[in-house]
Amino acid sequence: MIITRSPLRISLGGGGTDLPSYYREHGGFLVAGALDKYVYLTLHRTFVPDLIVKYSKLERVADAALLEHPIIREAFALLGMNGHSLELSSMADIPSGTGLGSSGSFTTALLKVLHAANKNLISPKELAEQACHIEIDRLGEPVGKQDQYIAAVGGITAFTFHQDGRVDFRPCKISEETLFNLEDNLLLFFTGYSRSASAILKDQNDKSKQHNPAMLDNLHFTKELGHKSLDALESANLPEFARLMDIHWQRKKSRSSGMSNDRINAWYDHARAHGALGGKLIGAGGGGFLMFYAGDKIKLRHAMREQGLQEVRFRFDFEGTKVVTQN
Repeated sequence: MIITRSPLRISLGGGGTDLPSYYREHGGFLVAGALDKYVYLTLHRTFVPDLIVKYSKLERVADAALLEHPIIREAFALLGMNGHSLELSSMADIPSGTGLGSSGSFTTALLKVLHAANKNLISPKELAEQACHIEIDRLGEPVGKQDQYIAAVGGITAFTFHQDGRVDFRPCKISEETLFNLEDNLLLFFTGYSRSASAILKDQNDKSKQHNPAMLDNLHFTKELGHKSLDALESANLPEFARLMDIHWQRKKSRSSGMSNDRINAWYDHARAHGALGGKLIGAGGGGFLMFYAGDKIKLRHAMREQGLQEVRFRFDFEGTKVVTQN
């Protein structure tokens, strides 16, 4: 049996500039952090000729090419595997559609487990690029490269997306004290909404391709916020980082009518009035998790609990996608 895991993620600045429709014209930049909340894939050999796949559904097929699940089907095809006599299962610490990059984490964990089965060594960069190739090129999803890269690499990492498709990345130069303060004071609350990011991202993608001036100005500004957020983190100026998060969220809401709603806006305002220095909705928008940097975390926790929101506590992951067990 082989078990792999891949971390979920939060965006810390510049999110949205990693879509090809933007960076191929203007270049993109963002900072992201991998969380100690994971997607897990298990693979083992069976004594039946079929491929058995278990996720939210159960599929049993004679060949991987017959699978309904698009990412799993394309991953087997990319690696030239038919899946005969294999059983594949997935599970996750947090459900999909909640803004933490679960699709990218799923794809990197899946590719990692298939490469391990073939006894292939693969670097984090190669793993991320293969995951991007499946989601963006083979399946035509209107997604960026952030999720696949931060899942594969881990840590708190700055990414530069070049016009020719290359991605450069480096770990953020954050002191141990700053890391601990981030982990203690960044709080995640589940809104209770899960959604597909594709519809919201498609709107951004289409407007970028059409050179919509308002969308491009928004993304240019967001990219600059990414650079400023990195500077704030590396200089240990966390109140400034929180202020930039709030600016980012106000701009992000204007990208699409589906980005927020009255209830999310009310929760955000309530948090700002009860100990949050800044925050934003994680992911494409429309639901998922609200993230805040707390000036008074006890006050904020109590206030959001009274609103009925569930907190998910986390630490950062510095290992990225990895094989947990192989025997």
